[in-house]
Amino acid sequence: MKNYRKSKWHAAAALLLAGILSGSMMVSAAETQETENKTAGGTYAFISKSLGNPYNFAMADGFQEVVEAAGGECVVNHPMNPYADDQITIIDSLISQQVDAIAIAANDETRLTESLNEAKEAGIQVITLDSDTDPSARTTFCNQADTELIAQTMMDAIYDIAGGEGEYAILSTTTYATNQNAWLDAMADVAASDEKYSALTLVDIAYGEDKADESAAKTQDLIEAHPDLKVICALTSAGITSAAKTLAEADSSVKITGLGMPSEMEEYIGDGEDTPCPYMYLWNPVDLGRLAAGTCISLVSGEITGQAGDTVNVDGVEGSPFEITAIPDDPEATEVILGSMTCFTPDNIAEWADVF
Repeated sequence: MKNYRKSKWHAAAALLLAGILSGSMMVSAAETQETENKTAGGTYAFISKSLGNPYNFAMADGFQEVVEAAGGECVVNHPMNPYADDQITIIDSLISQQVDAIAIAANDETRLTESLNEAKEAGIQVITLDSDTDPSARTTFCNQADTELIAQTMMDAIYDIAGGEGEYAILSTTTYATNQNAWLDAMADVAASDEKYSALTLVDIAYGEDKADESAAKTQDLIEAHPDLKVICALTSAGITSAAKTLAEADSSVKITGLGMPSEMEEYIGDGEDTPCPYMYLWNPVDLGRLAAGTCISLVSGEITGQAGDTVNVDGVEGSPFEITAIPDDPEATEVILGSMTCFTPDNIAEWADVF
């Protein structure tokens, strides 16, 4: 498996350029190439949330690995910014390229609906991963972990690190990130449903736009505005690294936990006062990309329709085959869940940092 700490991340979005062919011989060659691509498994597009986040690159690498192993062609796209407009531009381009499938980590729940439905009408299989859209705009959702599990895990980590009482804050991505908002709502439900958390006080929710500089600035704002703050919970892998660095450089007593990449957080995890993160969690984003690729391939081949009860097999990914299930709050919609999270501690962080 690749060492994602040492990998050189892509510098820009990878978009296919449509060639303009003229003459009967060139048209024939293009048709032959298209036929070969379909026979080999088709053309599969991956759209991440934004450029510059190692988590997105890890998902893309897993997606590309499975597609190419199946004989398909992979088109990887990293928008410059984590906004819906950037993703819509890419979707429109992919429709014109007549790709066979699109897997997208959505930056907005509703604003992508029209473009994704246009892709579906053009015969393109559309799925989401990591962050969902309105279910009408995709066939199924590759979910990293159960929402309630993530919320419960985050609240328990805050409770433990804060010693059961005191102030905490949350660092998220953008105000319209579907997965982040679902986790925030679920965390609020967990906190309100159990007397255990009654001595904890949520003082702020900050949004770092999934950008290093913005996340660092928001972290600095939090520790200055709330002198009694004990814990920051970062729900973003890009944010947690920037926040941890900010806390370390400020020699702050505030601790951080949340969701992060081991390769990015290794130097900030420890038991001592000089390390800001006692422990954190995440699923394997490479495997999430692999699951999305396997789902796309199965949809394009006709092996599955994306309905509840279908199964997706991805060789080498723990938990395979994965069953597609109905979403409890919306039985007309489906999802396939990668699985549980891993806790990264001072004892295992070095081992995991060499994985992703």
